[in-house]
Amino acid sequence: MAAHVQETAFDFSAEVTCFQASIKNSGAVVTFTGIVRDDSGTMDHMFIEHYHAMTEASLQKFVDQAIAKFELEDALVIHRHGVLKPGEAIMMVATAARHRKDAFAGADYLMDYLKSRAPFWKKEIFKDHTEWVESKAQDEDALAAWSQEP
Repeated sequence: MAAHVQETAFDFSAEVTCFQASIKNSGAVVTFTGIVRDDSGTMDHMFIEHYHAMTEASLQKFVDQAIAKFELEDALVIHRHGVLKPGEAIMMVATAARHRKDAFAGADYLMDYLKSRAPFWKKEIFKDHTEWVESKAQDEDALAAWSQEP
């Protein structure tokens, strides 16, 4: 179970291969990669800031919660910071569980957390202006739904 925050690009295939090699008792591995999206078609890059000690500790806390909540054998979160261009991988999640539903749910839970609670500050840089990325109501609603489960 690991959470990493890094500036450098990660090798998705190598990360998944390493993660899967450590799995001994699971029948399912689920992975997700988030990509920097340019909805306007005019963004030059995104700049992501964070406070390292706080961010990694926060991510690790949610990885631990996901493992307990969904009975995951293991989970991995990698999130990048710094300058990222449209089309670059910004983050990845991998989960492993005995059954696919738990692996999918664990990954979904972690992605909802990353969208709404992870302590990153994101700024989109365009030719003529910059915009801070604000949280969206649907991301908050998705995270809140996890606490309303039966």
